[in-house]
Amino acid sequence: MLIIVLVLVLVAFGLLVGALTTANTLFAWISVAVSVAAAAILVVDWVRSRRTRSAARSAPAVADDHLDDEPEPVVAAGPDPARDEPGATGAEPEPGPAEGAGDEPAEEATDAADLLVVSDLDAEVRVLDERPRYHLGRCSFISGKPSLTLPVAEARQLGFTPCALCTPDAVLAARHREGRSAEQPHEAG
Repeated sequence: MLIIVLVLVLVAFGLLVGALTTANTLFAWISVAVSVAAAAILVVDWVRSRRTRSAARSAPAVADDHLDDEPEPVVAAGPDPARDEPGATGAEPEPGPAEGAGDEPAEEATDAADLLVVSDLDAEVRVLDERPRYHLGRCSFISGKPSLTLPVAEARQLGFTPCALCTPDAVLAARHREGRSAEQPHEAG
């Protein structure tokens, strides 16, 4: 947004300089109109960011300490004999959750329904600087590493993807559904 506003301000400045050097009032009026458009874009962006912040404050946050109650995903520790035999399955074995780019965990395969729920949530997740995944606070991959806290919707908008080790999308969507189903009987009465 700010780049667009900057370009509009530069165009308005150029038009104003053109109006002053040529004594053409049309350039001056166009400069004023472009300046008003840039201001309108700034105001719209400011209002949108305030709504996002106020919605984040008013929405109930999912605390990480409650997420510790969820069972850890089960990962097979030993070799799989079916995979070790050539041609046993007819397909290449899929990488495990701990495999990925370097030591980065794989991306969680998020269900479409969970994705719709998670994209609107303000529950907080953790991200590591210059890493592509977001995690729950209990994730073993981020333990002991400095992390930043973001709302999950914002993390998704910024291009972060869910970690396959702690499966934040599945956990947060399930938590949201549990909370909503607990609230529905009170709304009906």
